[in-house]
Amino acid sequence: MTASALLLVGALVFTGCTAVSNGAASPTASPSPTSTAPVTAVDLAKGEDPNGVDVQVTGSSQVVFRRITLHPGASTGDHCHAGQLIAVVEQGTLTHYAPIYPGGVHVYHTGDAIVEGSGYVHKGVNEGTDDVVLLVTYVIPDGQPLAQTDLTKCDAQ
Repeated sequence: MTASALLLVGALVFTGCTAVSNGAASPTASPSPTSTAPVTAVDLAKGEDPNGVDVQVTGSSQVVFRRITLHPGASTGDHCHAGQLIAVVEQGTLTHYAPIYPGGVHVYHTGDAIVEGSGYVHKGVNEGTDDVVLLVTYVIPDGQPLAQTDLTKCDAQ
């Protein structure tokens, strides 16, 4: 199951909705008498990941959804994560530098999914002329920062 499918299923289960073919959602139970509108769901982004997704964080965790914009020439800076993240490139082209790629670099385009594991140092750079916009879901152990910039705390440097 793709990351976007997992997130959509989770959102539908959480809200008690079922997806319908036109992209809307319908409630699984009758609306309350005071309800004036049906429940709706909006897909914010969809990305493809041919490798599949397996997210595992041991112990209590925090889940954070974030929209990140990198202006032309901007970089996330070197960092790592104590947990995992799943992202979709909503707009632009992101150059991702990490030791997990052949040659240490991979380029992601609009509509691509990004899955980052824990521990390894990496950075994302907007080397283009337009903004890069990422929709990111972090699954990080409680008490840990979303991005660790003290590289001595990264597992694999």
